[in-house]
Amino acid sequence: MTAKLIRNTGLGGALVIGLGSILGTGAYVSVGLSASIAGSLLVWAIVIAAFTALCNGLSSAQLAAAHPVSGGTYEYGYHFLNPLSGRIAGWLFIIAKSASAATAALAVAWYISVTMGLSAWIVNLIAVGLLILLTIFVLSGVRRTNWLNIVLVLISLAGLTAFIIATFSAQKTTNSATVSVDSLSLFHAAALMFVAFTGYGRIATMGEEITEPRRNIPKAVVLTLAVVSAIYIAVGLAILHLGGIASFEQSNFNIANLISDPSWRWLVVLGGVVAMSGVVLNLVLGVSRVVLAMGRRGDLPQSLAHLSNDNQSAPAATWATFAVMAIIALLGGIESAWTLSAFTVLVYYGITNIAALKVSSEQRFIPKWVSVIGLISCFGLVVLAALA
Repeated sequence: MTAKLIRNTGLGGALVIGLGSILGTGAYVSVGLSASIAGSLLVWAIVIAAFTALCNGLSSAQLAAAHPVSGGTYEYGYHFLNPLSGRIAGWLFIIAKSASAATAALAVAWYISVTMGLSAWIVNLIAVGLLILLTIFVLSGVRRTNWLNIVLVLISLAGLTAFIIATFSAQKTTNSATVSVDSLSLFHAAALMFVAFTGYGRIATMGEEITEPRRNIPKAVVLTLAVVSAIYIAVGLAILHLGGIASFEQSNFNIANLISDPSWRWLVVLGGVVAMSGVVLNLVLGVSRVVLAMGRRGDLPQSLAHLSNDNQSAPAATWATFAVMAIIALLGGIESAWTLSAFTVLVYYGITNIAALKVSSEQRFIPKWVSVIGLISCFGLVVLAALA
């Protein structure tokens, strides 16, 4: 009999995992990147991404409640569609989320290197060191990781609050270097912003460890998306208050650069570093669970399916996850890694919506049209962003 992970994460823990997975690269990097593309339409890009995420989140919640196991859409593809769909979803998830983790780790490394005046070549090594540290935290067990998540989320929120207060306290400005915006740019920005919402997927991929999954998973997803949407819109309005962002540079991407007051800027920098570290932590956790599921089915070496003696962690799968993320962090850059994540994760959630349409009426608690809209939104954003 296959060993199962222990269900010891309740609604509060699931909500913290969702927030910890999102409030980092999204608020501190992706909003600024999207602002450089969408210009004055930034808030609309956030709203489009949020609506797409809500449909996909509800489809994920539907699937996780009907089939509450670790592995997310990899398992749902197998269970509700066919083995090929499951395998494709599994590899898409590993690529997309490993790229997101590498982006967050590289962003933290850039913060540290610029602040301490270190050479640019050391950035990739700092990123790998961060990945090693947070992999060890994940291996300590989900329950202890949740306590760390609470601390990370609180500090992240403090940094964002500082940014919003400092921004709206400053005089409103109009940036002379305006961004040329059309409808394709809007959807391109929305596609990049969508990645910033997808931390709710970590809740679904941990379906095997969440108590009362049919009740807690949907609630955690909706609450997470509601809180994050409000925060992103507030950050977006703050950026526009200061005239927006005219361009995006890999070493100058953080929203703290928009603040002139050094004291406020340091708070935002601290919040950004902590928040993005939280994103890496949760991505290591989430991706390792998909690697675990693929090992169980034999789509990856079965040695990756071994659990710890207390059944609270998956060491082999977790270290394999670290290896993939470390390779991307060593070889890639922030902008390219984020773009790779955006396109692969949209296709991944397209498969999620197709699988959700196959859930039986007895197990269904969301109407099918939600998944249909989610499917159209995912593939629509892929096409429109590619044309931009």
